[in-house]
Amino acid sequence: MNLAHGVLILAAAAAPGPRDRVYTADQTSNTVSVFDPASGSLLGLLKLGAPRSDVLSPLYRGQANVHGLGFSPDHKTLAVVSIATNAVTFVDTATNAVKGTTYVGRAPHEAFYTPDGREIWVSVRGEDHVSVLDARTMRESGRIGVPDGPGMVRFRGDGAIGFVVSSFTPEAVAVDVKSHQVVARIPVTSPFSPNLDVCSDDQMWMTHKDVGKVTVIDARSFKVRTVLDTGPITNHVACVDNPAGKFAFVTVGGLDVVKVFTRDEQPKLVATVGTGALPHGVWPSDDGTRVFVGLENGDGVAVLDAVTRKELKRIPGGQAPQALVYGSNAPTERNQSHHEALDQPRRRIVIAPHGPAGGPAAGSVAVRQLGVTDALDLLARGLPADAKFTLEVAQGEAAPFRNVLPLATFRTNAKGAGQAQALGPIREIVSPDSASAPGPRTLLVTGAGGAPVLLGKVAP
Repeated sequence: MNLAHGVLILAAAAAPGPRDRVYTADQTSNTVSVFDPASGSLLGLLKLGAPRSDVLSPLYRGQANVHGLGFSPDHKTLAVVSIATNAVTFVDTATNAVKGTTYVGRAPHEAFYTPDGREIWVSVRGEDHVSVLDARTMRESGRIGVPDGPGMVRFRGDGAIGFVVSSFTPEAVAVDVKSHQVVARIPVTSPFSPNLDVCSDDQMWMTHKDVGKVTVIDARSFKVRTVLDTGPITNHVACVDNPAGKFAFVTVGGLDVVKVFTRDEQPKLVATVGTGALPHGVWPSDDGTRVFVGLENGDGVAVLDAVTRKELKRIPGGQAPQALVYGSNAPTERNQSHHEALDQPRRRIVIAPHGPAGGPAAGSVAVRQLGVTDALDLLARGLPADAKFTLEVAQGEAAPFRNVLPLATFRTNAKGAGQAQALGPIREIVSPDSASAPGPRTLLVTGAGGAPVLLGKVAP
């Protein structure tokens, strides 16, 4: 019996087996995807709410913005956090049935059980406290005051200390688990941290999504050990121990990569694994030989060999996965009840610099079916800072393009990155097989004067 990743592991670390599960929280489809890591397959989706396009009016049933995940020390219960409906939904991993739902404060982000399994600590990011739930009753039993905007809670290996990072305050705190009292306040490099992990060697790694950095903290002395530059949209981090050593895997969404660092006194970057598709959640198998990465714009999971640091497989799943967790010995059998099959048509289009000279600009577009309509999500980087751009679709594969239709406009930030969204019959508009106007389609990102700076060819 030992402790790892802030949760109790009842058996010795083992390679992925048929009773293990990987789960992703799918924010756009409002589902939880259930994967079998041993076979590398999707078992099905747990539907917690309607797709995002259906929740623009008052919502009386179901959950919206399914985002965070945690699990009990025995891996028999999955805690699913839905931001927009302020909910923590508890799922029986043996049956996939919902055991109950608890509503907490405004915009919770993540939830994790204490290592003894008695409490669930929910970071209520829209407020300034951690909601403490009784694991037996699944009801709130208290609150812990913390800096404004708590983003996540994870626990030290001995179970004595919980670390809370903030999304609005440049400070992390250490909380005594028994007394619920803050025992240390740790100034950090920026006010937006969505994620952390506590490693087996008492290091706490926390991400800073806004400035593209990771802070490493000594989990015993509560002192900052170092700050690493990782890249734009640094999302999640996972501590990984395997025969090759002790590492931290960091998802960097703005670069479409997973960066692998040693956990030395001065961490070293030892690998950069390209995944594309805005990597977000990340978690290793118990034995540390596999790492599973949720692809926010790829609607699925990338499976990495954590020793060779190569991608082994890609598994389709729900729409826009956020958090990802790995639960060993979760079900009692290969249970597929309460699952729904994957039936969510989508496209992903890579957009690259226009012209033979190329350049630093790049990006991707995801198009997803949401009920009766479609949603488009654009992520671009390497463009001129603080400038306006338009995403367009046109007929043809090369200039002169025909029937150019604007889809969305956006302005880049100070680092030249930008995002845009659109709703409507997008798949019909961009499809080369469109009955109304068949033929090749190209996505264009145009700047001032209408000249294309990025192009993406739409495959049939």
